[in-house]
Amino acid sequence: WTQLISAHARVGDCRRAFGLLDEMRQAGCEPDVFSYSILINLCARSKDWKTAVSLLREMPGAGVPPNEVSYSAAISACAKAGRWQKAVSLLREMPGAGVQPDVYSYNAAISACEKAGRCDEALSLFDEMPAAGVQPDVISYNATISACEKAGQWEKALSLLREMPGAGLSPDVISYSAAISACEKASRCNEALSLFDEMLAAGVRPNVISFNATISACEKAGRCDEALSLFDEMPAAGVQPDVISYNATISACEKGGQWEKALSLLREMPGAGLSPDVISYSAAISACEKASRCNEALSLFDEMLAAGVRPNVISFNATISACEKAGRCDEALLLLREMPDAGLSPDVISYSAAISACEKAGQWEKALSLLREMPAAGVPPNEFSYNATISACEKASRCNEALSLFDEMLAAGVRPNVISFSAAISACEKAGRCDDALSLLQKMREDGVQPNVISYSAAIQACAAAQQPDEALRLFKEALRSVEPDRITFNAVL
Repeated sequence: WTQLISAHARVGDCRRAFGLLDEMRQAGCEPDVFSYSILINLCARSKDWKTAVSLLREMPGAGVPPNEVSYSAAISACAKAGRWQKAVSLLREMPGAGVQPDVYSYNAAISACEKAGRCDEALSLFDEMPAAGVQPDVISYNATISACEKAGQWEKALSLLREMPGAGLSPDVISYSAAISACEKASRCNEALSLFDEMLAAGVRPNVISFNATISACEKAGRCDEALSLFDEMPAAGVQPDVISYNATISACEKGGQWEKALSLLREMPGAGLSPDVISYSAAISACEKASRCNEALSLFDEMLAAGVRPNVISFNATISACEKAGRCDEALLLLREMPDAGLSPDVISYSAAISACEKAGQWEKALSLLREMPAAGVPPNEFSYNATISACEKASRCNEALSLFDEMLAAGVRPNVISFSAAISACEKAGRCDDALSLLQKMREDGVQPNVISYSAAIQACAAAQQPDEALRLFKEALRSVEPDRITFNAVL
């Protein structure tokens, strides 16, 4: 009977395996510890933790004391089903049931904690193993390193990896991949690259996870050439790049200003049997946006829609920003208005880019209207939103509106920066309000904001227009100590 149950369990035939258990009882043959353990393990494979625990609880009443295999299988079922507390609880009850936890029991419980993001509990279980007479194995280390990776504890992950040789264990590809991932998440690019080189030197073949984590570490650090080099190494290492590999490398190109390479990688994906996803498209669109390639960004946005890939907020924001840089205000506004229809709420970046597009197009009223819309949409304006709107008003010679926005910005707790001050001073200069311009320049100093050449030039022009040559000359001399005057500055003082 046990062999038959085992045969069906091996092929995952739950219904027949449990049917045989019933037939076994009807034939007057009681299941033994092996029969139960096989069925509990079958439950673990299908994440049926309730049935696994139910079988474990049934065993003593059937005169079959559970052993470490039965418990380990039940703990594993709980781990796979995300029931970490139940897994730990079963481990804790084992000594009371006269069963000594073994390395499999601990590994299953640690894995349960790792999957649930319970790093402290995983570390605690790992630390108690030697005192319980259980020697951690490679799986114990891997699960604990992975728990540290998920919790952002890169230094502890690295420390555990370094312990392994002293414990007589050789780190494997999972050990290294988890440690590299921990470094990548913590933006520790040098450590990730060092570990990658170390695993190669140790004769451990990287897998797609190792490569992806190292490429992502380079991407985060803005090290595009190294990311591309790693990506190019993958086929020679017998590793097929996946969507994550492409996405991380495209993103590295985006950060490195290599929009053509980003686009080339995106174009490669279908030939490699991979479908670009929203991350692939968003990174490529962002690369085009940063390079001021608006047509390419819009074309990619249309292409992703045609491919049935739903844009996210990042996709929309990058495309709106591309339109803003190209001075294509109407298209930027159209994209902003499409977002709710796509089930997306514009964020502060969406609004700020659209407002900036209006500012460049001389549409100050539309810029102001969008700023006013933001609080009602649950999006508090930030310094970029205010700066773009103040600049729009300044360009349209709407000084009162610009100064009102500046005051509103302060009242909202948004700290003005050099752009805010410069735009407000320029608005005052255009309106012939010299005293207000000088007052703002003084406030800049008091607030610890260093005036730039635009701030000084506008204030000097305001003084010149107000027939205050001495004040204009004084400001010019002050400017010489911290900025490089431009043609506008010289013309104003002359």
